[in-house]
Amino acid sequence: MPVLGVIPARLGSSRLPRKPLQPLGGKPLVVRVWERVRELSLLDEVVVATDAPEVHAVVERAGGRAALTSPLHESGTERVAEIARRPDFARFDLILNLQGDEPFLSPLAVRGAVARLEQGDDVGTAAAPLAAADADDPARVKVVLDGQGRALYFSRARIPAVRDAADAELAQYWQHIGIYGYTRDALTRWVAAPSVMLERVERLEQLRALAAGLRMGVAQLADAGQAGIDTPEDLVRAERYWMNALALEGTT
Repeated sequence: MPVLGVIPARLGSSRLPRKPLQPLGGKPLVVRVWERVRELSLLDEVVVATDAPEVHAVVERAGGRAALTSPLHESGTERVAEIARRPDFARFDLILNLQGDEPFLSPLAVRGAVARLEQGDDVGTAAAPLAAADADDPARVKVVLDGQGRALYFSRARIPAVRDAADAELAQYWQHIGIYGYTRDALTRWVAAPSVMLERVERLEQLRALAAGLRMGVAQLADAGQAGIDTPEDLVRAERYWMNALALEGTT
């Protein structure tokens, strides 16, 4: 089935103001993300969904497709759903939400999310092993899985919690990778569902989907790859990684 990729991009980030327009390798971050998604050649169409005319303009100037959406959306999923409802995109039954701050997005995460949809899950996402030493970091969202590789719960806290120190070596931690694939029906159900307490206290919108009964399949990757960009420090790290990658290309 044809797959639509949507990159939500809003200017109102509190930790990194005007994040989509911050430069990475000499271009706005949102353009770098769009270029990365296009390079993967895994999607039939890609559109940047934004509430900001400035973001719309830089994407269009770069040769991408952008669409203006409502400024009232509370989540990226709501922004993606607005795009999916438009007549231009009615032919797509599978829709991917590609984070606007992931310029190093792994193709394995994209393939894995789509594969979970093709296997019959309502929502597809991805995760990778996380070292126990990093499991207390609230910026690294953890997920626990059932025997079929479906999400049971997501948390910013360490899950699973180890009660007895003797069992510490048994615990396995999975870091969620922020990509979502939806069937059209699942996307409609997600945004129609009411907000729940767990979503609000954890600040994790995927907990609303689980509370609504959506089956969320998790592709299990070997490595999380490069992290996304949430803070000024993340942007400095990403710029360093970008320049190192260019330097390596120049030596081959």
